[in-house]
Amino acid sequence: MKDWKLIRPEELADNVFKLIGEDWMLITAGNEDNFNTMTASLGGMGVLWHKPVATIYIRPTRYTNEFIKENEIFTLSFFGEKYRKSLEICGTVSGRDQNKVAMAGLHGELLPAGGMSFREARLAITCRKLYQDALNPEYFLDSTIERNYPKKDYHDIYIGEITGIFLAP
Repeated sequence: MKDWKLIRPEELADNVFKLIGEDWMLITAGNEDNFNTMTASLGGMGVLWHKPVATIYIRPTRYTNEFIKENEIFTLSFFGEKYRKSLEICGTVSGRDQNKVAMAGLHGELLPAGGMSFREARLAITCRKLYQDALNPEYFLDSTIERNYPKKDYHDIYIGEITGIFLAP
């Protein structure tokens, strides 16, 4: 097991916009014996209900969404640029059909605060679900947003309390 360094949310030096929007992340849920992951570039971090939180958005058709719904914990894992191809595989191959983690050359690892991440990650965040809902197009205030949903598969929203932020040694 990797010797992760636990930091407080206030100590996170990374730019969240770059982390999520440009570097991408793997959203993962499940346990050591049965977990799934997916690449994502949607989400955010901040404070809600006096707690540090992360918000993620997952289309209901994604296999990982089943794991998120069934588990209290989900994780966000971030990697160096040399893992870009691995993230592409995790974003295009379904875990329903193939072992995409092995295909991507990644190795699942249980984090000290619970939840699955990866030995290759440089940063991992454990979250405990606080809230879930589905985007409702009835409340879109900008009509151009609808263009993101040609299949009408509106994202599910999850807000999780950040219970651990871990840096690779």
